[in-house]
Amino acid sequence: MSAFAPAILALSLLAAVPAHTAANLPVPAHLAGAAVTDQVALAARRYAAFWQSGDPALARLALADDFTDRALPAGRPQGLAGPLQASQVFHAAVPDLQVAIDDMLVAGDRVTLRLHFTGHFTGVFPTPQGEVRGKGQAIDFYAFDLYRVNAQGRISDNWHLEDNLTLLRQFGVLAQ
Repeated sequence: MSAFAPAILALSLLAAVPAHTAANLPVPAHLAGAAVTDQVALAARRYAAFWQSGDPALARLALADDFTDRALPAGRPQGLAGPLQASQVFHAAVPDLQVAIDDMLVAGDRVTLRLHFTGHFTGVFPTPQGEVRGKGQAIDFYAFDLYRVNAQGRISDNWHLEDNLTLLRQFGVLAQ
């Protein structure tokens, strides 16, 4: 056995560890009702990490196969395809998007979050009137989400409200 064998084995084991472990997910600033590693809290943290990164693998880990958006915006497909589409559009507009979980409350199979979205509008955002191009302006808005998490630890239902008025003003789509 080579002297390097233990190091090679350790590196191969590290490579096998998924990049989406609980240690790599956003941690709520304030948490009530559960431990940060509880499966309900973990599903919510994975979904927040998806919104921040745009990584479809995180959405697949967080969302149930029968995921239903109970506040589906017009034009967005139901199921996993909806968040994937929305994330792609949003990351094209705000490539440096950051998502913080300011508050998380877990009660049974439900979790409520207050999410804080920040970044800079340096990309392109589609509107019914045409595309709007960013000029580097700051993006800073909040969203409130309520999830139902199934027995497999995945979000099956989502009710959400975003401060779209603030966001569209920051994008320059609506007047201040």
